Amino acid sequence: MSVGAPDRRTVVRCALARVCGHCGQSLGRPIVFLGDAEEDARNAFHRPPLHASCAVELHEREPDLVLVRTGGFEFVRPGGEDPDPEPRFVPNSRL
Repeated sequence: MSVGAPDRRTVVRCALARVCGHCGQSLGRPIVFLGDAEEDARNAFHRPPLHASCAVELHEREPDLVLVRTGGFEFVRPGGEDPDPEPRFVPNSRL
């Protein structure tokens, strides 16, 4: 997967199967999210979760993105009145 905005199908697959958005292997802990400053401030990320090593590799390509390490996350599927229409990941604890 590229660093840019992922397609919706990939996001949902990674969330439900708990696999890395880069390599596709099962996730362990810590889980890492890459996002821009706005996603970091909102604590809601659109890119799928990553292994730490995969996140570092992708971060080298896009150093302006923020790396957020967490022990777990909630997957949010937006409702009809949700101001953010894209599915997103909300880290439940930052490490």
